[in-house]
Amino acid sequence: MEVEKIRNLSDDELGLEERKTGEQLFRLRFQMKLGQTEGARKLHDLRRDIARIKTVARERELGLHGATHKLESATPAKPARKKAAKPARKKAAKKAVSARKSPGKAAAKRTSSGRTTKRAAARTGKVKKG
Repeated sequence: MEVEKIRNLSDDELGLEERKTGEQLFRLRFQMKLGQTEGARKLHDLRRDIARIKTVARERELGLHGATHKLESATPAKPARKKAAKPARKKAAKKAVSARKSPGKAAAKRTSSGRTTKRAAARTGKVKKG
């Protein structure tokens, strides 16, 4: 169901339409569990219709229906840019490069319990061989 059709319904008709759509959704889910139908698309559409109906009902409750048209005519906001994610990636890349260059402490591998393995400790000189 389209949003304009939903907006043209009265409050009573809106409640009736919500109940009818909810009942259809229930019946379709029941049929799908029994394996009688494969109406995944219909299920999706019914859920969307219920959401649209509830949205219009809530707009009416809050008195926002007229305000939504005013917001659309306003100048659009600029999209937010994501700056925080990029520096973190650069720092991680620098650490990885520096770990590959220096075979010192960075070469020591740790187990899941946090202890250094014998082979890695031997490479770094922390444990004597033999």
